[in-house]
Amino acid sequence: MRWKGGRRGGNVEDRRGMSGGKLAGGGIGFVLIALVVSYFLGIDPQPLLEAGSGMSNQQQTGDVGTPEDEAGQFVDVVGTNVNDVWAGLYDGYKKPNVVVYSQGTSTGCGYGQAAMGPFYCPADQTIYLDLSFWQQMETQLGASGADFARAYVIAHEFGHHVQTLTGASQQVRQAQQRASSKAEANKYSVALELQADCYAGVWAAHAATASNGKVALERGDMEEGLKTANAIGDDMLQKRSQGRVTPEAFTHGSAEQRMEWLSRGYQTGDPRQCDTFN
Repeated sequence: MRWKGGRRGGNVEDRRGMSGGKLAGGGIGFVLIALVVSYFLGIDPQPLLEAGSGMSNQQQTGDVGTPEDEAGQFVDVVGTNVNDVWAGLYDGYKKPNVVVYSQGTSTGCGYGQAAMGPFYCPADQTIYLDLSFWQQMETQLGASGADFARAYVIAHEFGHHVQTLTGASQQVRQAQQRASSKAEANKYSVALELQADCYAGVWAAHAATASNGKVALERGDMEEGLKTANAIGDDMLQKRSQGRVTPEAFTHGSAEQRMEWLSRGYQTGDPRQCDTFN
C-alpha cells in the first residue's frame, strides 16, 4: 500500500505512555472479565463496561498533532485520507477525533483497554487505537501484517463514525433494546459491523482519487485485507477460543460475511450498496 506521501491532518491525540487513569466501580478486574467475555464469546462489552467500570472524573489529554514514529504517522495519513474520502461522499461530514494510547485510557464510553482492540466511542465521537493490536492480530489471530490490512481496521472504525452521523448506530441500539432475545439483538450488531466493513471497502475504492494517488492500494493489497477479514470473523475467533461455533453469539459476522462486505464496498465504491440490514 502506498501511503508515505499522503497528506497529514495533524489531529491525532497521542496518549501513549500516559497513565490509564483510575477505575471506579468494578475496577480493573471487572474490566478484564468483561473483555475476556467479549473477545471469546462475541459479546458487546460496552454495557458491561458502562455498568461496572466507570472512570473517575479525571480527564486525559495527550499531545495533538502528527506523531513522530512511523506507526503514528501511518494512523494520521490513513485517517486523514479516510476523512477526505467521506467528506466527498457524505454531505455535512464531520471528522471524528483519533486517540492512540497504550494499555488503557479514559473514554466517553468508560475505560478503554488494549485487549478490546481498536474501537469507536459514539459518546465522544472518538476512535481509540492501541497500536499493539496489529501485532496481536498477526501473531495470535493469523491476520495479515500488510499496511492495507492495518488500514482496513482503522477505516472500519471510521465506518462506525459514519454510522453515528447517519443515525444507523442509534437505530441499532434502539432495536436491540426492543429485541426479544440476545440472539436477535446480536443480529443487529452483526449488520452494523458488516456495514462498517463495507464502508472500509468504499474508502479503499476512493483512496487514490482523494489523495491524487499518494494513498493507494497496490497489487495484492485487497487479498491481504481479505485475509484479515477472514481471521477476525466470529466463527474463526470462536473456533480458536472455544473449539466450536455458536452463530447466535455472533456480533461481527462470520469470516465469509466480513470478506463479502469488504469486497462489495471496494468493488462498488458506493455506500448505498452497504445496506446490510435488508
